[in-house]
Amino acid sequence: MLHIIDDEEVIRDSLLWLAKSRGIPAIPHENGKAFLAMLDTMQRTGAQGHALLLDVRMPDLSGIALFDLLATRGLTQTFPVIFLTGHGDVPMAVDALKRGAFDFFEKPFNDNKLMDRVQEALIASEEAIASAAIHTRLAALSSREREVLDLILEGKMNKVIADKLGISMRTVEVHRAHIFDKMNVKTAVELARLLK
Repeated sequence: MLHIIDDEEVIRDSLLWLAKSRGIPAIPHENGKAFLAMLDTMQRTGAQGHALLLDVRMPDLSGIALFDLLATRGLTQTFPVIFLTGHGDVPMAVDALKRGAFDFFEKPFNDNKLMDRVQEALIASEEAIASAAIHTRLAALSSREREVLDLILEGKMNKVIADKLGISMRTVEVHRAHIFDKMNVKTAVELARLLK
């Protein structure tokens, strides 16, 4: 989902039309506060990728201030920001880029290049969400399950794992079942593919 955050209705409407012409679902927001009001709901419903087209200069909450809020919450990977800026805003946008913004475009911008970058930002968001989900699953494993996991990934059989860790083969089987369940996979091949 693309979030278009700009205080000028004409720009929001043209960007909304541009996104829809490329088949990109988009929601316009008249300011950063309107976007923040939806943010918690979006995070809870989660699996879909999000990207922001964000004007640098807006009253009340500037684009840079909104970006800084997202950065302090650790959300710039799952909500990549593409800044839209005027000539005087370029140094600010470059600074934000150095701090993790996805890209910035100076007005007037090339429509196709902008939408290409939006699609890349949405893909990056989906990849970040998937990666975070994998890390959450890994964090749910016990230290013994992590040891068994590492040996499974090395291609070791249950008997070899049991000998190496000094536990029974049945215990290895139980750990393997828990690992597969927690990682949401059915086979060692799926597990290896997930963690590559």
